[in-house]
Amino acid sequence: MLNKTLVPQSVAREIQTMIQAGQLKAGEKIPSQREFSQKFGISRASLREALLTLETLGLLKTEAGRGTFVTAVSSSVSDGAISQSGHMAPWRYSDSYSVFDVFQTRILLEGEIARLSAGRLSQAQLEKMEMATQTMEDCWARQDLLANVDADLDFHGTIVSACANTMLKALYQTVRDQVTETQRQPIPMTDPERMRQSIAEHRRIIAALRLNDAALAKSEMETHIRNTARCAGLQP
Repeated sequence: MLNKTLVPQSVAREIQTMIQAGQLKAGEKIPSQREFSQKFGISRASLREALLTLETLGLLKTEAGRGTFVTAVSSSVSDGAISQSGHMAPWRYSDSYSVFDVFQTRILLEGEIARLSAGRLSQAQLEKMEMATQTMEDCWARQDLLANVDADLDFHGTIVSACANTMLKALYQTVRDQVTETQRQPIPMTDPERMRQSIAEHRRIIAALRLNDAALAKSEMETHIRNTARCAGLQP
């Protein structure tokens, strides 16, 4: 039985594996939500969350009146090339905040959090961030997009955990769902070169934090988030 708090993520991983193994083929319509929810023994709400995550990552695409289909796969996976069509999924929080607003808020919030975390990260936390960055790189190479994003979340979350300002930490938690989505949203537009740049930006952030250089850590974090937003076609 799947842990209820991890059900959507676990099911998304199973479906991603089915796609990578060719059990669900490019262009193929996936089973109905009723059939899929019965297969996995989960609620339709949990299944919908899993499918939305995979759609945001560009592995699935929903066509009005037709259903949900597996996105066409590129032949250059060995080069780490993204396999999707290059079109981002609809922004799921459009009824509350635009994706532009969320990126703009991330620049302000995470830049300041990085500044306040400088000098407070332990050696173990810095090593955890280095491992998360390496995991991102490795998972991208084998196109495990879910694990790539999870490692990205671990990287940013570790910095937040070291922040001295408890209110800023609480604010981050209140917008974490939207922040997470901005880390998934650009994936279908991310080419191998941009991923290499993103990995390098992570390492520059770590270097600034190792030096306890608050101003540099803030600057590097703001640059990283702006560049991610540009990948999504935005200039916050």
